[in-house]
Amino acid sequence: MTLYVFNPEHDMCMSNGDMNYVPPISALQFAHDCCNVMNIIYGDGCQALAADGYASWHAKNEDTVVDNVVAWGWDMRTKHCLMKQGVAESLLPSDDRIAAIRRLQHRSTILPLQHYAAMANDKDDVRLFLKDNHRIVLKAPWSGSGRGIRWIDSQLNSHDEWWIDKVLKQQGSVMMERRCNVKCDFAIEFSTFESHTKVEGLSFFETQSGVYRHNLLLTDDEIQRRTGLNSPMIDRLSGWVHNTVSEHYSGYMGIDLFCTTDGEIVVSEMNLRHTMGLAAHRMLERHPEREGHLWTPANGGPKS
Repeated sequence: MTLYVFNPEHDMCMSNGDMNYVPPISALQFAHDCCNVMNIIYGDGCQALAADGYASWHAKNEDTVVDNVVAWGWDMRTKHCLMKQGVAESLLPSDDRIAAIRRLQHRSTILPLQHYAAMANDKDDVRLFLKDNHRIVLKAPWSGSGRGIRWIDSQLNSHDEWWIDKVLKQQGSVMMERRCNVKCDFAIEFSTFESHTKVEGLSFFETQSGVYRHNLLLTDDEIQRRTGLNSPMIDRLSGWVHNTVSEHYSGYMGIDLFCTTDGEIVVSEMNLRHTMGLAAHRMLERHPEREGHLWTPANGGPKS
């Protein structure tokens, strides 16, 4: 059987990079409480559990043979957490593969898709970018879930400079983006299996200060209508994923975008893992009557 591991702490583990990293208790509890997200994606009959839940599951299912493991996202901490509980290393990705995924997840990978972004190697780069753009967002190269983001207006203060020094020391660079007036957030969900790239669908979501809040269950046609996203842009991004990602990564992934109040579409980030947008898309496929409802992983279904 296949084991489906829900490890939403993946972004923090990927950012840290250490196999011995200990995620916050709240993130680990969320993994246990909401592992049914994997059932939404793969079906009600699949066996889903948190990364640190294998040992207790196996104790109750000793006669069940696990011959495949699918994780929400692969990182060194998740791999070694499973191995310590008895999962065979042969069922898990190699260290080299995980390292390749981490390199590709660096925010600089998507710079060719971004018009108003650049990478800083020191504080002078940040000051120059700020001088040209006035209002900017700084991001750690590896970060997610609203972490590793700093909003800057006009000039750097002492706290900003401390944050920049910290990220430069830990991750070697800082990503810079011009701040835009965001009208709405959405994503294109992809899969890349055996170097074949497929557009799985679109998702529409809302954030607060960069932190994911919920998805709004909308059809792909409605999302395109609301955002102005057209087929040529979808094809262009799909081609980029095929040429840049598919050789090094196999699985589901998403590219987040936003539409500005001026009607421009801007690429925000790439996630080489399963996404809440994919789960929301699957939810609407199963329950078309729920179109227009809000969905969060915490409530297990749409909110009216």
